[in-house]
Amino acid sequence: MKFTDGMWCLREGYTIDWMSNVERFAVEDDAVQLLLNKYQRHRGDTLNSSAISAEVTSPLEGVIGVKLVHWAGQLDNGPHFHLNSTKGHAKISSADGAVNYQSGLLNLNIKTSANDLEFVWSTDTQKKLTGHSVRSIGYVRDRTTDKTRWEDGLYIEHEGYMLAELDLGVNEKLYGLGERFGPFVKNGQSVDIWNEDGGTSSELAYKNIPFYLSSKRYGVFVRHAGKVSFELQSERTTRVNISVPGQELEYFVIYGSTPKEVLRRYTALTGQPSLVPSWSYNLWLTTSFTTNYDEQTVTGFLDGFRDRDIPLGVFHFDAFWMKSYQWCDLQFDEDYFPNATAYLKRLKDRGLRISVWLNSYIGQASRLFKEGKEKGYFIKRLDGSVWQWDLWQAGMAIIDFTNPEASEWFTNHLMRLMDMGVDSFKTDFAERIPFKNVKFHDGSDPVRMHNYYSLLYNKAVYEAMTRRVGKAKGLLFARSTAPGGQAYPVHWGGDCESTFEAMAESLRGGLSLMLSGYIFWASDIGGFEGTPPPALYKRWVQFGLLSSHSRLHGSGSYRVPWIYGEDCSEVLRDCVKRKISLTPYILQEALNGHRSGVPLMRAMFLEFPDDPNTYSIDTQYMFGSNLLVAPVFTEDGSVSFYVPRSSEDDTRGKWVSWFDYDKTYESGQWYHETHDFSSLPILIRPGTVTPVNRKLKTPQDDPLNGLEFIVCGEVEDAKVEVVDPEDVHEVIKIAEFASIQDGKNVRIVA
Repeated sequence: MKFTDGMWCLREGYTIDWMSNVERFAVEDDAVQLLLNKYQRHRGDTLNSSAISAEVTSPLEGVIGVKLVHWAGQLDNGPHFHLNSTKGHAKISSADGAVNYQSGLLNLNIKTSANDLEFVWSTDTQKKLTGHSVRSIGYVRDRTTDKTRWEDGLYIEHEGYMLAELDLGVNEKLYGLGERFGPFVKNGQSVDIWNEDGGTSSELAYKNIPFYLSSKRYGVFVRHAGKVSFELQSERTTRVNISVPGQELEYFVIYGSTPKEVLRRYTALTGQPSLVPSWSYNLWLTTSFTTNYDEQTVTGFLDGFRDRDIPLGVFHFDAFWMKSYQWCDLQFDEDYFPNATAYLKRLKDRGLRISVWLNSYIGQASRLFKEGKEKGYFIKRLDGSVWQWDLWQAGMAIIDFTNPEASEWFTNHLMRLMDMGVDSFKTDFAERIPFKNVKFHDGSDPVRMHNYYSLLYNKAVYEAMTRRVGKAKGLLFARSTAPGGQAYPVHWGGDCESTFEAMAESLRGGLSLMLSGYIFWASDIGGFEGTPPPALYKRWVQFGLLSSHSRLHGSGSYRVPWIYGEDCSEVLRDCVKRKISLTPYILQEALNGHRSGVPLMRAMFLEFPDDPNTYSIDTQYMFGSNLLVAPVFTEDGSVSFYVPRSSEDDTRGKWVSWFDYDKTYESGQWYHETHDFSSLPILIRPGTVTPVNRKLKTPQDDPLNGLEFIVCGEVEDAKVEVVDPEDVHEVIKIAEFASIQDGKNVRIVA
């Protein structure tokens, strides 16, 4: 939120109490307590003005947090994002008008000399990362609200904001803030952390994460469940301005020697990403949303895939598996599926896993509405009545997951579906959560619950699944999330249009989310809104089958390939089989992501932070550590891509085409190519060993029978972990490569 009008003036209706001085400070255990106030000319300046209490802590090594409080007497009903923490790693000292707080290699130096307030975060080499310089910590008084009645005179009420402004350096680039579909580099943008159902072609986002990652090897996480406003060089061109309504702001600066280490520390702080079962990496097919389907239609789709030898792993029933107006009664529509249990068994006999759509809304026509109302399981208005509207399902109510009984009631119905054979749930919606004139069962602040709700929703469904099948075998397909949601995978990109531009914006959104602590992501292959032309369908298939998860899904039209031409079936078959052959590699990279917070699909900047040419690239990515992927976003097949440079790669040989091992690429160069639908730019990184198995029919098959290693360039002391597809946390074989230096571009080692 912007409060200023240029450098010298404030916007009409706002005043800011800037902190300029440390009045006093004290060290208490691993924390520093400070009292900040305005510029002090004499003792009279301590009167009739604001002060801000600041607390400096370190929950984990390499992470330093600051909590700023204006008035401490406010009610705090939560919720708050969970933080993992340890003690005993902070070192505190004071001398020469400053207090120094050190956590690992991260230092925070706070000037305590009179009227010289400054915070500086730096590395152990004293290289400045960011900080608070002059006029950068303040309390904003807002005289424009309904509460501000001038006739109240001396007792006039002001609603206010906490404001913290963090310095930016020359050429510093910012990333993340959740799944954002606009410009990939966030400099110059105004971003509000507030979940909305806005599609992929707007500034609104389903997945808002108040965490940004800097090219200077640090990140900032704002621990606030309500709306957080970021002005990223969009108000002050040398700063990121962070504001929240209310009296308190808490944020953490997270250091890493590389961007990957920043993500490792961020996920250690907010929650380790969970793994997903191996079968989920296979192709998913849905009924699409508003299409007509019944047993005969679904069976026809499945027969078409079988007859064309296109592997298929998961079949998803979208919303109309239930009767209209009765979402979500969690009952198969008997008019279309007269014996759902028997039908699901027939599908599973084909080797398929089953997914069904749901959300946390209960339409008034649902058989569950009356029971939920009587037992108090829904979000309520202040008078105790059920909050309802017609904007999705007629008269719908929303389950209140702060009520443990309501959560258990809902998940018991999911258990019944799992008993019928359902393996996964698409947890749709949860962005349009009311925050005015409502109350939650546990008394939580409704504004803070707006974003946080999606976390409770996904957590309830995910934990219900994992109670039944174990943590290594449960997964969702979720649209909304909040910090910590990486523990409840997978997430997909929401409602995109069927255009090349929407395909590109989907990739931008996914890369941004995966710079925010998430390691898995998918898009609707072919686009959700509209019907893709054949060229777009085939290009999105290529991209979608080189995403962590791959789902064919649309709104009013089916996504089975032969509708678009049999050549589309050929492209899909080749892409699915290629992905299945990469299962050993995908499982290894996913396990690494679980350990480190590094995603499967990586922005080029994340993998090559020492190459400034990668900083703004958002039309290509690394699929794991070894493979560069440049999707084709044009009908004629033309594509431009950059081959990154690193000091290690330069000594290990050249990048090599996946399709032609004799075709090589120089690091640090741009290339322009034209591809037919049988290929796209997939490059193998020099000095790498990539495990593949071309004998696999499904991702669950034995990885050792037919296992091969693609060795690219010169290799020294490489190690490959072969992960058990039945337990994706376990390694069943370690292959070590001490030295391969035979001058070949690629060797296949069986």
